[in-house]
Amino acid sequence: MTKKIALIVGSLRKDSLNRKFANALVEVAPAELQFEFVDIGDLPLYNQDLDDAHTPPAAWTAFRDKLRNVDGIVFATPEYNRSMPGALKNAIDVGSRPWGHSIWNAKPVGVISASIGAVGGFAGNHNVRQTMVTLNAPVMPGPEVYIGNGSALIGEDGKVNNDKTKEVLAGWAAAYAKWVEANGRKG
Repeated sequence: MTKKIALIVGSLRKDSLNRKFANALVEVAPAELQFEFVDIGDLPLYNQDLDDAHTPPAAWTAFRDKLRNVDGIVFATPEYNRSMPGALKNAIDVGSRPWGHSIWNAKPVGVISASIGAVGGFAGNHNVRQTMVTLNAPVMPGPEVYIGNGSALIGEDGKVNNDKTKEVLAGWAAAYAKWVEANGRKG
């Protein structure tokens, strides 16, 4: 059965390293995972006053509606200052509100991260995991993917040029498909 998966890239850069690895993930994922990239760059900063007044920005409503109808969510995130990027945290906050209407609730989550440094976005990856667990989203515990020295694994064409990395992404995607099946909505 096909599962609709939202893929959220934490970096807003057009030439984002994590977007490149997210694209590679989509290419090697099992056919039952149907990915849709969900952009977060146009989301206004979360302000509870707007929800309380029942006047949320249209971008918040569109984001919430899109994610409400998916079977799972994959985050591809860099690490900014030992944390997740601010834009990604804002998107998570927008999706978690108003109180009692979180779109993250019970959605199977997977997190991958990449960086130009050796640790592969480890802290950003774990900040996303910690936040999503708090929001009652079952986060796949393993396998974990932290792609260090990521720029060396991307060719001139912007695609992953390393077979071992493609294998790691394919193995992760296969595990995530099983995670969604075991932890997602039934029926």
